[in-house]
Amino acid sequence: MTYTPPPAAPLSGDGTDSFTVDLSNCDREPIHVLGIIQPFGFLISVTADWLVARVSENIERFAGMRPETVLGARLHDVILPEAIHTIRNRLTGLRGPDAVERIFALALLPDHAPFDVAVHYAGREIVIEAEPAAAEPMEAVSVVRGMLGRLQQVDDTKAFWREGARQVRAITGFDRVMVYRFDEQESGEVVAESVRHGVDSFLGLHYPASDIPAQARKLYIRNTFRVIANVGAEPVPIVPQRDPAGQLLDQSLSVLRAVSPIHIEYLKNMGVQASLSISILVGGKLWGLFACHHYSPRLPSMAARGAAELFGQMFSLMLDARENAEAREYEARSRLVTDRVLATVAQDNDLLDNPQWLADVIGDAIPADGIGVHVRGQTSLIGLAPNEAQFDAVVRMLNRLAAGQVFATESIQALLPEAAEHASVASGMLAIPLSREPRDYVVLFRAERLREVRWGGKPEKELVHGPYGPRLTPRKSFEEWAQLVKGSSVPFTAAERRVAEALRVGMLEVLVRLAETAGVERARASERQELLIAELNHRVRNILSLIRGLIAQTRDGAADVEGFITTLDDRIRSLARAHDQVTADRWGPARIADLIEVEAGAYLRNQSERVSAEGDNVLLYPTAYVTVALVIHELMTNAAKYGALAGTGEVDLRWSLQPDGSLVLEWAERGGPPVTAPTRRGFGSTIIERSIPYDLGGTAEISYDVSGVRARFSIPARAVAGLGGERPVAPLANVAAVSHTPLKDKDVLLVEDSMIIALDGEDALRELGAASVTTAPSVRDALRRIEQTRFDFALLDFNLGADTSAPIADRLAEMKVPFAFATGYGEGLALDAWPGVPVITKPYGLKELRSALASIDALAAGQDTTATRRA
Repeated sequence: MTYTPPPAAPLSGDGTDSFTVDLSNCDREPIHVLGIIQPFGFLISVTADWLVARVSENIERFAGMRPETVLGARLHDVILPEAIHTIRNRLTGLRGPDAVERIFALALLPDHAPFDVAVHYAGREIVIEAEPAAAEPMEAVSVVRGMLGRLQQVDDTKAFWREGARQVRAITGFDRVMVYRFDEQESGEVVAESVRHGVDSFLGLHYPASDIPAQARKLYIRNTFRVIANVGAEPVPIVPQRDPAGQLLDQSLSVLRAVSPIHIEYLKNMGVQASLSISILVGGKLWGLFACHHYSPRLPSMAARGAAELFGQMFSLMLDARENAEAREYEARSRLVTDRVLATVAQDNDLLDNPQWLADVIGDAIPADGIGVHVRGQTSLIGLAPNEAQFDAVVRMLNRLAAGQVFATESIQALLPEAAEHASVASGMLAIPLSREPRDYVVLFRAERLREVRWGGKPEKELVHGPYGPRLTPRKSFEEWAQLVKGSSVPFTAAERRVAEALRVGMLEVLVRLAETAGVERARASERQELLIAELNHRVRNILSLIRGLIAQTRDGAADVEGFITTLDDRIRSLARAHDQVTADRWGPARIADLIEVEAGAYLRNQSERVSAEGDNVLLYPTAYVTVALVIHELMTNAAKYGALAGTGEVDLRWSLQPDGSLVLEWAERGGPPVTAPTRRGFGSTIIERSIPYDLGGTAEISYDVSGVRARFSIPARAVAGLGGERPVAPLANVAAVSHTPLKDKDVLLVEDSMIIALDGEDALRELGAASVTTAPSVRDALRRIEQTRFDFALLDFNLGADTSAPIADRLAEMKVPFAFATGYGEGLALDAWPGVPVITKPYGLKELRSALASIDALAAGQDTTATRRA
């Protein structure tokens, strides 16, 4: 009996329309309804009332009955009643449309050896397929359990693939077992392999998507196991081909189903005589196959095939679990980055305009070579990315294609041909839209990955003219064929796209929230600004009043004009240090003792015994420190104006930590003028009485005794940082040995943008012996004067309005002219570019200038000594 395939088989998916395989539709050949089986078994299909509807032509070989005798007969007249009973029972256990039940060593036919049987439903028919049973049955469950145990001992993913291939080869006995993985373009790669000694390796070879047509992939999902026992065997037709309704038998689940002559030719071209495949399904999708080749005919028993199929299903589940675990671990790490990004953007959405920041934080979650940001019509690019014009073209393309969703591609030029110009630096991209209208994007770019793909034969199929007209034939050469792939990057994984989607949703939520609260924030900002203006006004008036009082008190006690100027200068500088103390520790916990010391020093520099301060070395958190500083400042101010410090009285300050961690601060004045309660509450009194209760949740008790003001404050534990270690107070600079005229006969440049401060500074520099003092109010003027005159020393105000004196400092350093900075910012400036240059805090006087000049002389002397030693 021979079988010759028809030239234009009238086949279709529903069995009603003609189907002719040609160049345009060969990938739609209905391979599930070919109407032929492999000859190692026979097929009987029965109706719902158990009448034989179809039979394979080879039934006479196995059952001794001609096909025309069997067709239309009751199944009871063909096989044993006990076998029918067993088949009926197994059919009741079928679950789902793609289920197949197997029965091993079943006594099926009278006076015949047992058969291994597979039964399933095909539409309204029941399909029974049988093949001679194996001589020695296999316990599939125990075999598979041992195979899985060996798989579970493997940690590495590639080793997991290799072990899977080794186990399938062990149970099937095939010469070659490959783990064949599909990529997103549906091409396949051999990622693991187990081969018999002497067989060439296919490891690492790629095969084009056309090698496995789309309809075959669908069949691999429905029927996860397929065997071709003998490529050269003649297939056996099923009769009749069509039922009375004209329908062909759906053989999707058939274990005996023969394959398309095109596929047989493909296998013959490879020299393969037997083939077996097991689908690997991950997440319900075809991840790949166990593809098995044998170079002589081979048919494992149905039990062995069942064990291999079960192993394939368990392998798929374990692989799915592994990939899910890796994805969950990656997404968990990335979620932390995502949360950090969203929290930071929620606080400062201007960071969206900072591509370096976005590249740093998003790059921790999704690796990329470059980043482009298009927000509010502005473009920012960093790393390996297109130029601005090319990026605008990409954004326009995204506006057409992305539709507000995360969009990823490994080849931009496949969608935008002109992108080939920048493929070497930005070949693939992942775009995260931040809004819908107008479209804003964060786009991650990946550079081109030049890679050599090793194909198992040239990937193009060959067009030949055969006896039935033009048709595609399988590739005849399977020697390794290399191709250099350009214009594509490493693809973005599904997990990376999920992380990008989480970023998109989170950023949209943040931006919507920011937009909704923008009006509220503006109103709050306006209120805060008004409050700050009021506070500034109060402080300025208070400082001016205090300076006026200092002038009056200093004048009354001064013996001469020089003494008056010196004392007043010391007191004003002490007051400036007190204000610096509020921010001296850069918003870290600070000592309350330092606060009291500098505040008291502004008033009683030479009469420190009038303020008695005693307590633990307590540290306050910044917010609490500022609040307490305001309170102490106001108490000191009032005492200096109206209380004990206005005359010859004294102030006692005591503070201590309580068992609950809170801090109690007590203030007591004595020996001053009689005290009366104020008739009105000014801003200063409000600060004293309400700041600590309102800002810190503590308490404030004020009593205006005739003998002096008394106050008791309780600061809650949450505002107290605890006890600090001992920190000695820095001694005053020793200026006794410093020359009183260190600038004698020197030419000095003074750069200062305030005329009054410049006049005061000029007087101080001349008093230190300067022969000439040249003043300059701007960077431009200073640089011009430097080129005109050779100066011996320069004093630079760092902040010159909109500019800084950095260019002046650089030029002086080049000319080796010593200089110092004068600034009202204290030590908060970053001046690392000029190491060793002294910084004088405004307001400054002769003492500070002498100290700065002495440090310059000491530095110069040290450099001279070092140079001498080297010489």
